[in-house]
Amino acid sequence: MEDQNIQTQINELNHKMDLILDNVNQQRLKAEAVEDLVKDLSLVGKDIYDSSVEELENQQVSIDPDALKIIVVKLIKNIENIGNVISLFESANDLIKDAGPIVNEVIIEATKKLHVFEQKGYFEFFAAFGDVVDNIVTNFSKDDVTQLAENISTILQTVKNLTQPEMLDAVNNAVKVYQSMEVENVPEYSVWKLMREMNKPEMKKALGFAVTFLKNIANQPKA
Repeated sequence: MEDQNIQTQINELNHKMDLILDNVNQQRLKAEAVEDLVKDLSLVGKDIYDSSVEELENQQVSIDPDALKIIVVKLIKNIENIGNVISLFESANDLIKDAGPIVNEVIIEATKKLHVFEQKGYFEFFAAFGDVVDNIVTNFSKDDVTQLAENISTILQTVKNLTQPEMLDAVNNAVKVYQSMEVENVPEYSVWKLMREMNKPEMKKALGFAVTFLKNIANQPKA
């Protein structure tokens, strides 16, 4: 019975030794793989280095080792800043991806609006307005434009007054009266006939209006 227990322990020890040897072998294989990788990288790095040196020599570029060392140190010291810049670029890229559909919608809506403007003739209007500006530039001098700028307030105030409802009604009535008159067959008035007409109430009222109008104009303060 005791011999059986000893054999069992020996078997367990052998099994553990096998595991240990297998683990050691795996570690050796990994170490060899790493060593091979290091050798390969060394060869690649040497080739890259040799190629870079040859290219720099061909381009007649000289590198100051001290300056290169300073640059490497600065890069190492600014690893965090470089990471922040990369993160910023990643965020900007994500923003562009997210904003892409919105920008497309805006472009589509803008295109539709431009089509509507074209259908309504906005572009043709602005093209014709360019001819108006060209005529103004051709027929008016710089001094004319300067005077216009100096008197623009008075001009706008005059236009504002002329567009009041009572003024428009008066102008409209005057135009209607003129259109209803036969200007080619105007009757002739002698002095005596004119004097008789002046005594009529409507003529007196018209004269009173004219005199009052002229007096008010004369009493207006100068600008």
